[in-house]
Amino acid sequence: WYKTQENMLLVISMQGGKCRNQSSLVRLTGTKYSCGGGGCGACTVMVSRYNSTTKAIHHYPATACLVPICSLYGAAVTTVEGVGSIKTRIHPVQERLAKCHGTQCGFCSPGMVMSIYTLLRNHPEPTPEQITKALGGNLCHCTGYRPIVESGKTFCVESTVCELKGSGKCCMDQEDGSLVNRWEQMCTKLYDEDEFQPLDPSQEPIFPPELTVRYFTFVNGRRSKQGERTTWITPATLNDLLELKANFPKAPLVMGNTELGPSIKFKNEFHPVFISPLGLPELHFVNTTDDGVTIGAGYSLAQLNDALHFIVSEQPKEKTKTHRALLKHLRTLPGAQIRNMATLGGHVVSRPNFSDLNPILAAGNAAINLVSKGKRPSFNQSQLFSYLQWHFVFGLRMAQRQENAFAIVNAGMSVKFEDGTNTIKELQMFYGSVGPTTVSASQTCKQLIGRQWDDQMLSDACRWVLDEIYIPPAAEGGMVEYRRTLIISLLFKFYLKVRRGLNQMDPQKFPDIPEKFMSALEDFPIETPQGIQMFQCVDPHQPPQDPVGHPVMHQSAIKHTTGEAVYIDDMSCIDQELFLAPITSTRAHAKIISIDISEALALPGVVDVITAEDVPGDNNYQGEIFYAQNEVICVGQIVSTVAADTYAHAREAAKKVKITYGDIEPRIITIEQALEHNSFLFDEKKIEQGNVEQAFKYKSLKGSEVHVEGQEHFCMETLSILALPKEDKEMVLHLGTQYPTRVQEYVAAALNVPRNRIACRMKRTGGAFGGKVAKPAVLGAVSAVAANKTGRPIRFILERGDDMLITAGRHPLLRKYKIGFMNNGVIKAADVKYYVNGRSVCIILYLCEISLCFASTQVVEFIVLKSENAYYIPNFRCRGRACKTNPSNTAIRGFGFPQGTVVVEAYITAVASQCNLPPEEVKEINMYKRISKTAFKQTFNPEPLQRCWKECLEKSSFYARKLAAEEFNKKNYWKKRGLAIFPMKFSIGIPTAYYNQAAALVHIYLDGSVLVTHGGYELGQGLYTKMIQVASHELNIPQSYIHLSETSTVTVSNGVLTLGSMGTDINGKAVQNACQTLMARLHPIIRKNPKGKWEDWIAKAFEESISLSATGYFKGYQTNMDWEKGEGNAYPYYVYGAACSEVEVDCLTGAHKLLRTDIFMEAAFSINPALDIGQIEGAFIQGMRFYTIEELKYSPEGVLYSRSPDDYKIPTVTEIPEEFYVTLVRSQNPIAIYSSKGLGEARMFLGSSVLFAIYDAVAAARRERGLAKTFVLSSPATPEMIRMMCVDQFTDMIPRDDPSTFTPWSIRVS
Repeated sequence: WYKTQENMLLVISMQGGKCRNQSSLVRLTGTKYSCGGGGCGACTVMVSRYNSTTKAIHHYPATACLVPICSLYGAAVTTVEGVGSIKTRIHPVQERLAKCHGTQCGFCSPGMVMSIYTLLRNHPEPTPEQITKALGGNLCHCTGYRPIVESGKTFCVESTVCELKGSGKCCMDQEDGSLVNRWEQMCTKLYDEDEFQPLDPSQEPIFPPELTVRYFTFVNGRRSKQGERTTWITPATLNDLLELKANFPKAPLVMGNTELGPSIKFKNEFHPVFISPLGLPELHFVNTTDDGVTIGAGYSLAQLNDALHFIVSEQPKEKTKTHRALLKHLRTLPGAQIRNMATLGGHVVSRPNFSDLNPILAAGNAAINLVSKGKRPSFNQSQLFSYLQWHFVFGLRMAQRQENAFAIVNAGMSVKFEDGTNTIKELQMFYGSVGPTTVSASQTCKQLIGRQWDDQMLSDACRWVLDEIYIPPAAEGGMVEYRRTLIISLLFKFYLKVRRGLNQMDPQKFPDIPEKFMSALEDFPIETPQGIQMFQCVDPHQPPQDPVGHPVMHQSAIKHTTGEAVYIDDMSCIDQELFLAPITSTRAHAKIISIDISEALALPGVVDVITAEDVPGDNNYQGEIFYAQNEVICVGQIVSTVAADTYAHAREAAKKVKITYGDIEPRIITIEQALEHNSFLFDEKKIEQGNVEQAFKYKSLKGSEVHVEGQEHFCMETLSILALPKEDKEMVLHLGTQYPTRVQEYVAAALNVPRNRIACRMKRTGGAFGGKVAKPAVLGAVSAVAANKTGRPIRFILERGDDMLITAGRHPLLRKYKIGFMNNGVIKAADVKYYVNGRSVCIILYLCEISLCFASTQVVEFIVLKSENAYYIPNFRCRGRACKTNPSNTAIRGFGFPQGTVVVEAYITAVASQCNLPPEEVKEINMYKRISKTAFKQTFNPEPLQRCWKECLEKSSFYARKLAAEEFNKKNYWKKRGLAIFPMKFSIGIPTAYYNQAAALVHIYLDGSVLVTHGGYELGQGLYTKMIQVASHELNIPQSYIHLSETSTVTVSNGVLTLGSMGTDINGKAVQNACQTLMARLHPIIRKNPKGKWEDWIAKAFEESISLSATGYFKGYQTNMDWEKGEGNAYPYYVYGAACSEVEVDCLTGAHKLLRTDIFMEAAFSINPALDIGQIEGAFIQGMRFYTIEELKYSPEGVLYSRSPDDYKIPTVTEIPEEFYVTLVRSQNPIAIYSSKGLGEARMFLGSSVLFAIYDAVAAARRERGLAKTFVLSSPATPEMIRMMCVDQFTDMIPRDDPSTFTPWSIRVS
């Protein structure tokens, strides 16, 4: 194996991880381990191989978590360390990703770098489309992708400047009559391209010469590697392969490991022998003849794609119909990494039920050539991709998202006609994801032979295929009625495509399809996103070194992109370190009858199994149970843990712990079940104004129930803890959390020691979004108990599936309402009830002798207090309750506002529909317009709200685009466009005053350098960067003088949680206070020597015994809320905004495309526009996904199905708006530091503009079909929901089952 500092062949092995797999020997920690199944791209590396036939070197991206080291014979692997380093040279890819602000938490950044870098190695001057395609297999949960794509586009030759419709004018130009004041000069450059290094391909590391020759010695004509439990064998020839397969018939053939790898990791498969025919020439070839093409099974999907593109470019169109159908699906299969690893043969064989290629291959008459020992190969080449002029082949599919997602239903269909006619001679229809294998509708096809290709044939075909292909009502995967509808919807698309093809062949003989049906022929294109970000320019009179107001790069951005930013699992292995694996409950509500750990303890490497009996202190602290004892109250509750010398040993032993349960009734999973059992956590919270009952004398609308489902945080770095036991009962914990003080409290309680013995240290974490507020405290206690019992360091890194199961997610919500309104759209009364799916225990925090039921209570309080959004309703009542249920839920970004306020927009839209008025008109009629009081009597000024609303209407060209959408809808029956514009009034902070305090500590050293520490936590939002800007401004020194290392309970005690968009507000004030104290001390010295240097002043201060350290403190905003009276000053201030989104919906499949989004966010004065805009874009995309594609699925027993990127789809780069415009609107906020505003969570709700744009498009479809104008579109608006709301002849045709006759595979928990 060739090793240099630039190219390291050793990468993560099949188990993944850092210390777990000996990568500590070479300390390559840049490659990140996130999902373990190849679905997120965080572990992307570049693999390079030499092709002895073509004499060329091929570079391709691969997900390291799935690459077996034994498969890397002859390959060079480049990790992010080999691309560039702060210590040596930063590569232009790394530099531009950082300077374009394409990194926030940074955990995904090394993978992004490697995807772009690999593309540039193959294409030094890529197109924007190639950039987008290269990033399709990488997930990011912070940035919203736009700046990542933009960093890649800086390498493109063609201009990436946004020009409006080719006019050369900017769509955001300030025209006459603009509402922007002339003194506010707006900027659009968040970075300076002149700073970028040029890309010089000649400076890239060369391919190791040693790997261009065969320097390994074969043993008996083959290579083999013997492991502890398994043997890896690589055959030298095809005959050798056949011999091995005969000797080891059950041994799997491993090529890309994209199917086998996850099965071994997550399904507990074990194989003593692996056979890898990787590189056999007999499996890597393309032969093209007049009859068709033969492709070797060892070709990767990427190679297959290239080969088919070449064939299509060389041969007549009539001859490549199957090729083009395959190419269409290959574009939307998993990202570039998996496409370069997975093989054609592996895909065909290992994915029989949901393969996107198998139905097309079958419809194209492809044949599989088989060979076995002692038998000659059976070739049927004449049937491969055969063609006729009157022959049509198409592939169709529908998935949860446009790219990198398994199909919900897919199909391959072909038809041959009698020459010159539309009489069916041969018909084939194959479907995937509707049964255990690809299913042929052979009987239907047989019945249709000889029929004319007309509407009556289509009608019969739909009825017959539904009879022939039966999906049971309890089928795995659910969505049964939707999948049934897709079967015939895709058939209809095929019918239209063929009719269109016949017309093109003979327009006189075969009439064309209706013009209004044309848009149904094509799927949504994948476009490269573009946009503009606008913010107020810095005052030209501001001193050059003052960074406040400038778009400063994230202080760790370069470290993120070089992989040198250290996360918990990147920390060096510690002597005698143990690894912890959890055993979690499989029941939602049950007694623990027994726990048998004997088999686990007997396994090699196992040191101990920890249970509730091992907790020396309080195991049930303030309602939170660390290790389940006697009873479990949700699926995923930790029952015990295994500590072992390696993670593999710990995980293997965890499988051997036997727990016997006895079910307890009732088991309450859904809100409806909680209402039936009157199961609540606490009394309702209520606010009220006016006389609601009397006001219902007006026209009233009693709304249907609106369901809003939950959401997973999906932090790229899972919950991670390193617990180190020390002397004197001390315990040091390195972890990623939003609340180290709480971790300290829980660990101290579990160990029965004072809090001063517990130190929690945090430098950064790879995303949080509320998911690292509560659970890290529990897992910290779990880890500390294990460290205490064993007396050894404990590393506890959750696998993705365990992380999703244990941390839980956003509270699902059920809403009921009654609205009183007038015909002119004025809403006179609203009575709204909210129920949230809480959890089974109430977590109590005792601070200042005040207790509160933390997560669920605050979610309900936030929902109720924010339930008006931006509207004044004179008679208003809102009530909220948290249901006591057996699923577990917790805080997540927005903390109740995103799910609660979408209900407000739902009834506003419903009123508009009843009044036959546009929704935007009803919004404007009822919007707050002057200084007012909320329903809980807090005074506020909505002037910035009005500015954002009017700016958004004007700058988004809302009315013109709405007319254009209406015109589009008139011309298109099966695709519809919709627009929605939303105002937002978001309250900042927490209505409990002591949660708003903060402290800081600032040291000045004798060389003039400054160290800043504070009680806030870096989650990717750039808090540390802003604190450096604050210190730089206050001390009047360059940022380069200032360092901010980490947050620790040792340096700043009793820090409050970082959430609610308050991080910069409160910690900035504390840092400012400390700096001002220091400057006051230095003032006499500066006055005596005003022209002196900073270093001189510091030296003089030290000589005069002036302290150069200072603490800073901010008492906090004095908020309060009296729930008895239903009034208070609950929040320090409000943030306002508006967003407009436009979508296009495919009524036949339920797919949607986000065409454009305009966001206008009141930022007051932005301390750092780059960070604030990044937060706005990221939060918007996170909100958009919450309202559309993300769906948590539970079994009726409360088991969470959605536990990986395969099951739970967050957006990829193709889901963001094609056009994305963000503007920061200037205002004043005198109570906050530098008149800024907290923007961390506010934009999440603006993603609902996409939901209601979808509603608008679906409403247009329903109006055209004569359906009810008012309907309920719950959240998320998945493709399933969209399709089934677009009722038509196909949804009416499907069979429907009596719900009382079966138990569904999944249920709604809201």
